[in-house]
Amino acid sequence: MIGMAHFLTVAAIIFAIGLYGVLTKRTIIGILMSIELMLNAVNINLITFSHFITPEALTGQVFAIFTITVAAAEVAVGLAMVFRVYHDRNTVHAARLDEMHW
Repeated sequence: MIGMAHFLTVAAIIFAIGLYGVLTKRTIIGILMSIELMLNAVNINLITFSHFITPEALTGQVFAIFTITVAAAEVAVGLAMVFRVYHDRNTVHAARLDEMHW
């Protein structure tokens, strides 16, 4: 039987992969994708705790829907910023974007 520990372990592994990606990726797109992985790990945790602790309430699912909505808005704003930075600087490497002048 798959229990709470299994879901939390998978979520921890996904979160660790996302954190590693945020710390090691050089491009903005890779960093945004890693943040999405971390948010998905949080969603797994929310639904797991909701299912195993209060199965009659849908609080975890509601929070997960809210997190997915916020993540979609973050992707839209992030991609708009990436397009603008690429248009202005012709690069999406995060290390080359440390200067404020345009």
